[in-house]
Amino acid sequence: MAANQTHRRLTTILAADVAGYSRLTGADEEGTLSRIRALRSELIDPALSANRGRIVNTAGDSLLVEFASVVDAVRAAIHVQRAMVIRNADFVEEKRIEFCIGVHVGDVMVEHDGDLRGDGVNIAARLEGIARPGGVCLSEDAYRQVKTKVDLAVTDLGEQRLKNIAEPVRAYSLQLGAPASAKPAAPKPRSKLAPLAAVLAALLIVVVGSAWFLFFAIRPATVATNTPTPAASTQAEPAHLSIVVLPFANLSGDPAQDYFADGITENLTTDLARIRGSFVIARNTAFTYKGKSVDAKEIGKELGVRYVLEGSVQRDGTRVRVNVQLVDAEIGAHLWAERFEEDVGDLFKLQDQVVARLANTLGNELFKAEAEKAARSKNPDVIDRARALSLQWSQEPQQTKEGLTAVKAIYEQALKIDPNDPDALAGDADTYAAEYAYNWRNPETDYDAKILGQADRAISLAPENVEAYMAKGWYMQNKHRWNEQLRAVDAGLAMNPNSALLYAGRVFPENMLYRFEQAKADAQQAMRLSPRDPQMHWWHIVLADAEFALGEYDAAIEEYQKVNVCNRGYCNYWDLAAAYAAEGKMDEAKAEVEKGRRAYPEVTVKSLKEGLPGVVPLWFEGLRKAGLPEE
Repeated sequence: MAANQTHRRLTTILAADVAGYSRLTGADEEGTLSRIRALRSELIDPALSANRGRIVNTAGDSLLVEFASVVDAVRAAIHVQRAMVIRNADFVEEKRIEFCIGVHVGDVMVEHDGDLRGDGVNIAARLEGIARPGGVCLSEDAYRQVKTKVDLAVTDLGEQRLKNIAEPVRAYSLQLGAPASAKPAAPKPRSKLAPLAAVLAALLIVVVGSAWFLFFAIRPATVATNTPTPAASTQAEPAHLSIVVLPFANLSGDPAQDYFADGITENLTTDLARIRGSFVIARNTAFTYKGKSVDAKEIGKELGVRYVLEGSVQRDGTRVRVNVQLVDAEIGAHLWAERFEEDVGDLFKLQDQVVARLANTLGNELFKAEAEKAARSKNPDVIDRARALSLQWSQEPQQTKEGLTAVKAIYEQALKIDPNDPDALAGDADTYAAEYAYNWRNPETDYDAKILGQADRAISLAPENVEAYMAKGWYMQNKHRWNEQLRAVDAGLAMNPNSALLYAGRVFPENMLYRFEQAKADAQQAMRLSPRDPQMHWWHIVLADAEFALGEYDAAIEEYQKVNVCNRGYCNYWDLAAAYAAEGKMDEAKAEVEKGRRAYPEVTVKSLKEGLPGVVPLWFEGLRKAGLPEE
């Protein structure tokens, strides 16, 4: 093709300009242009790039952007317009910068320099011309592509006669507040689109910031203050093979052996989760019932499961006895009870016997479960102690480097006994991932080798090892390699389709990749699988972040209110303040900032920006409006 030859393609065009641009510049040219430049540098350029938009042309007060996806274009437009509501809050109406946006999908001519021509461009520009200030107007072709993907009400404007467009175009106005209606397109000289572009990005960046909050390295351990409504209560009939493994009782007479009974409970939960068609409540939720007298029928209702597995473990020297009972949670009847006895060295053989018996009783096949775990740990005591200490450390209000070092020492002791122990390899990789995330890094450590290398070895030896996939994902997250993080977690879900942790592990990269609806679905699935999980506070935050990014501020506020976090200078009061501000509830926003300032009077917008790089500007805009000092 010749260098100056044009060609055609189907694409998505977004056209935007500033409403009343001449009036704004006539009243205050320097101030208006300065504000537009700020929007461009702070919001638009990085946002468009993140959302895969290409600025085709800017001139005067106009902006023309090309997207490969209609959904990306519409989400960008929605976020920009919502972000501008916050930015305009301090200005009287006649000084507000407001954008009119039109979106169309159509055929265009592509010039040799990348510029676009033709009806596809013209229709987008004309749609922008009939959009109200702060509104978004879609052609029927664009609306058809997004109507099932963007959860937002629309107003059908009917067929519109657009200037210099031969055929009428049916148009739709997105309801971002008051629904728009058609207005005559006033002829005016048009240049191709502008520094105003700056706005376009407002939204895209909203996305990046919302997603940030999943970073475990930044957010400290938290406490759920409101008991969440069990997800099961809103679900349909429990799945045929839905089960919870309650913590096995330790009958050994030695409290120090609790870790041993807990290890059997955890391993049984893992293996049952691999049964085809199963729905297994996560270990973290199950352990909230430890040491309590519980009724199987009540548990069944609360967790949405049909079966409860309970039992006891008694260790006597080198022998271990396990008593197991399977209870029908719907009627409280015992379906079967059995005793197993093995040498301590054959614990995994015993475990496989229990799982196989369960599978037969419930009429399901094991999903390629290994009947004999020949490569299993040679030192289960050390691994179980390491897991117990690791759990204790992770649930401390303030995790310390010394505590993490102690956990790492036990895993490395296990690796000296058996360098090919998959549990020890995964556990050690996880401690290094935590060290990297909390910025306790040793410049002499090869973290790729310690984390990715050990995790991959663990997976090659035991493909079902959830901790190995999580360690890889966490490390990728803190390296900002979102696609690789998602691939690591997805590989784990292929082997462990009932892992609440892995579902939760998908949410951060999905938020960062702007897949907010999928992020919501995965957060909710994690909650359903483990409705009493000790990590539930994170999941509320992650879900709220996705809601915030989608502009669902009421839903975000509802989720943020379920958590109480305040240490290391961070308070989720800031989250609530930002969400209230975005919703326009400034009294509530200011009240949340005041709470945070009482706990951490030294915190400013500047200090939060330094500690939370990448957070969406809309978040900080809300805090400014709510009274948090800049410096």
